[in-house]
Amino acid sequence: MLCSSAMRGRHDSARSPISMAWCRLRAARGMGSRRSGWWEAPLFAAEQRATLVNVKLKWVKDRALDAVVSRERHLRAVHHLLDLVSSRPGHRISHPDLLADRSVHKLFGSADSVLAFLGKYRTLFAMRRGGYVFLTDEALDLRRREVDCLVEYEPDLVSRLRRLLMLTLPRSLPLHTVDLLRWDLGLPRDYRASILRRYPEHFALEQPEGDERIWLHLLSWDDHLAVSELEKSADSSDTTCLPFPVSFTKGFGLRSKCVNWLREWQALSYTSPYADPSGLDRRTDVSEKRNVGVFHELLHLTVAKRTERHNVSNMRKLLGMPQKFTKVFERHPGIFYLARVLGTQTVVLREAYGGGSLLLDKHAHPLVAIREEYAAMMKAALPPRRSRERDSCSKQDEEDEG
Repeated sequence: MLCSSAMRGRHDSARSPISMAWCRLRAARGMGSRRSGWWEAPLFAAEQRATLVNVKLKWVKDRALDAVVSRERHLRAVHHLLDLVSSRPGHRISHPDLLADRSVHKLFGSADSVLAFLGKYRTLFAMRRGGYVFLTDEALDLRRREVDCLVEYEPDLVSRLRRLLMLTLPRSLPLHTVDLLRWDLGLPRDYRASILRRYPEHFALEQPEGDERIWLHLLSWDDHLAVSELEKSADSSDTTCLPFPVSFTKGFGLRSKCVNWLREWQALSYTSPYADPSGLDRRTDVSEKRNVGVFHELLHLTVAKRTERHNVSNMRKLLGMPQKFTKVFERHPGIFYLARVLGTQTVVLREAYGGGSLLLDKHAHPLVAIREEYAAMMKAALPPRRSRERDSCSKQDEEDEG
């Protein structure tokens, strides 16, 4: 059984007429503004009476989306070293300098681990006499293409960073949180010194009194940017009751009660993730639809339409979320998929992959294609899979004999 539900308050079936009537009233009155104060209290209060249904859906493995995440095994570590080596004069770095780098030590822990890692991926790194680490010609060429891509798409990157800050209530994020999302947003390693300094009209670094953290603050709101991806994809100008694209893993079944709940939930009023949510009752399905909308938009802001769950777990208050807000990922497996691979949980936006393991063209970002090429070079450095399995078995046999 893939679904069970328990209700608090009014019966579930009473919600549909209220929801549909509300949508028609809003559409008739042209109440489509995304800024705070766009509702009329009596009508909004009527919609708020729809109580939250506690629906639990069973997690079902999706091999295609697991493969999406698994392809990046060790990719971030490789990319960090590529970035570090390519930034040095002559695109080389001595062993002592590499091993003395704090970020490298934090990533690998020991000199032996670093050297073993470099030796594993000889399609990307070359270790030559004199104790230097170089990039291979192929890796250096791909790195240059990546830098050119970052320059070409910098305006897009700046817009996405501004929109991320616009999603938050204080229009600010701690730099630590931005750092966690840096890879997913496609920010360069030196974004503080490069991107932020080049756009002082948009960004400022601040340290509030009594707070040890440094915050990235948005200086300029832009109504043109405050339009969600769901609104952009709408078939009409009426964005009052937008449904989310939904698909499920092959073999995933829903009981009729869950199908009915999902249909009615989709018909509820849509609140833009850029709107002020202070008037929403957090105990309602309407509020949950807003929460889903925030993460739907946040994942759209990432280059690969995914991020690790823990990257957003500390953003509750900043996004105006209730307690245990990441439960929406489990409650809406037709919108989000939780990939439980590589020792973590990664939230993937289903619609961006269309049931496969590659981004659909309309969602593809050039950086993702370059990262796929890095991953292919890494794979080429490893022995064939059968050889690896034989080596593993041989090693196990030797241990058993010992």
